[in-house]
Amino acid sequence: MPCNNSFLFLKEPTWKNNRPDLRHPIPTAAKSWIYETSSLTQRLRDSYPGQIQVKILFHQWKPAYPSECALLKLDHHRYQLIREVLLHAGDTPLILARTILPEKTIKIAKRNLSHLGTRPLGEVIFAYPNLERRQLQISHIAKKYWSPHLSEQTKLPDNIWGRRTVYVIQNQPLLVSEFFLPAALSLTNNSHHGDFSVKT
Repeated sequence: MPCNNSFLFLKEPTWKNNRPDLRHPIPTAAKSWIYETSSLTQRLRDSYPGQIQVKILFHQWKPAYPSECALLKLDHHRYQLIREVLLHAGDTPLILARTILPEKTIKIAKRNLSHLGTRPLGEVIFAYPNLERRQLQISHIAKKYWSPHLSEQTKLPDNIWGRRTVYVIQNQPLLVSEFFLPAALSLTNNSHHGDFSVKT
């Protein structure tokens, strides 16, 4: 069974801070997604016009993982809104995502972040003119971390590259973790790397 605060994971994966020496072993295809500075949803739509959909896997108020709370400077025992989704084009799974939305961030954002439904989060947060990136971490997650329930629904490779980013809206943080499946990595590189010099 997956743990009670995630559909994606059996246990919390390990993350590493973004540093220049970490960039070398990352495959080029994964690197183009990890260091993408624009909306991942828009990048997918550029390749799959009119086809990108969001499947909600988990949407509950639960305590976040310890490392997530540490990044967001949250009490480990307080409930946060946890949202996990699959972005796909028809039968093609592309990106898995997990978002931690603290209550204060939801209140200050005033964009119905708690009621996104099947609308991609990126459509909402990238509309904020003063959206800030505060931290980027990277993970290469082995199959043993993923929930068997997820594996039943989506064929997973042995290892999946992922990133998680602390975003800030009006001084209130949220954490977005994104995991890149083979079909996304195979897309033509139309990324926008820009300046991803976030604080680590």
